[in-house]
Amino acid sequence: MAGMNNYSSLLLQADELDDERLAKKHRTLDRDLHLSVTCSPSKKFSDNQDDDTSVRKYLVVGVQWVSLVTENLLSHPFVVLRRQCQVYNASRRYHLQPFQLLPSIVHLHRRQGLTTLWKGMGSCLLVRGMTLAIDDFISKVTSWPKDVDSRTTLKRFGQHILLKCISIGLVVPFHAASLVETVQSDIASEKPGLFDVFREGSLRLFYWSSPQKGRMLPAWALIGPSVSFGITKYLFNLVIRGVSSRIMRRRITSSQDSQSEKNQDTTLKDLNAEIYASLIAIVTTEVIFFPFETILHRLQLQGTRTIIDNLDNGYDVVPILTNYQGVVDCYQTTIVSEGVSGLYKGFGAMILQFAAHVAVIKLAKWVVNQIIEVTSNRPPQRIVKHYNLDEVAYNSRSTTLSPSLSSTEMEENSLVQNSD
Repeated sequence: MAGMNNYSSLLLQADELDDERLAKKHRTLDRDLHLSVTCSPSKKFSDNQDDDTSVRKYLVVGVQWVSLVTENLLSHPFVVLRRQCQVYNASRRYHLQPFQLLPSIVHLHRRQGLTTLWKGMGSCLLVRGMTLAIDDFISKVTSWPKDVDSRTTLKRFGQHILLKCISIGLVVPFHAASLVETVQSDIASEKPGLFDVFREGSLRLFYWSSPQKGRMLPAWALIGPSVSFGITKYLFNLVIRGVSSRIMRRRITSSQDSQSEKNQDTTLKDLNAEIYASLIAIVTTEVIFFPFETILHRLQLQGTRTIIDNLDNGYDVVPILTNYQGVVDCYQTTIVSEGVSGLYKGFGAMILQFAAHVAVIKLAKWVVNQIIEVTSNRPPQRIVKHYNLDEVAYNSRSTTLSPSLSSTEMEENSLVQNSD
């Protein structure tokens, strides 16, 4: 029995030594016992999808802003050139091709500086903002829709057209005042103030029957042609944009069906289709209605005693002296004295305008594609989960001690049976 007691005491001492070794082995002083593990593949995929969706939303907003800025700001110098060519009835050069304008542009910049082609931009933006404000006000007062789509009923569409007619008619005098600021020469005229367009437009609006200047046409003589021109141009633009948008969307859908990409996000493709459909509608509308715009601008400028830059050479200035009695008289006089090409004076400036517009959109599209390529090829984000090795050490110690205890008990039982 004494031998058995000594043997059991030796076993207990061995177990204590094992415990000390395990404690030293798993001591955690001055050590970081946190392990980083990555998430599962499904978690990685969902996180990457969320990141790509948020990036695409920002890209959509960015492309929309680029298109808006290009249409309203970057195209303004070409609008100035186009209008100056349209209203100059005595010009020898018609500027039907874009390269014919380049020498005149260089001479204007040398003589008047870089800001000469940005004149009247403030008044143009104010008139556009005024148009939107009038549309919104009439829509709130009368409940007429200011926007239409394919689900709009015929009655609501008629109310929308009536709203546009009222808005265009009210803005006509202010548009004429903005036209004067856009085409007048900086070196031969005083620079207008920011809100002078409202003062001049109000004067033309209130002098309904008898204008304050000799050959200036009364407001009623301008509102009728302007409303007819504006609403016809708007409807034509609406039809062309709708048809172009549907064709492009069908192409996107057919390409997805052929490539089995039904679950792919098409937000940027749809936005790209809308931008190009809008651009096609604008180009088609401007080309077709260019002669009517020439006639309307000449009628609006008549009697304002405006002096413009002579784009035949880009050096001197010339006054605008016309005596048209109306739309028909302006058309007949232009055909007789200038020919049919006289209705298309400044067409080269419009070509430059849309070439620059397409170039900016192409550049924005390239930047967007580069950003998408970079974000799609980036490595997945690592999600770190922390594990404490103290618990692991404790569990490992308990699992290693349990076999020794069980073996000790078995050995003691066997010794007792043998002694018996």
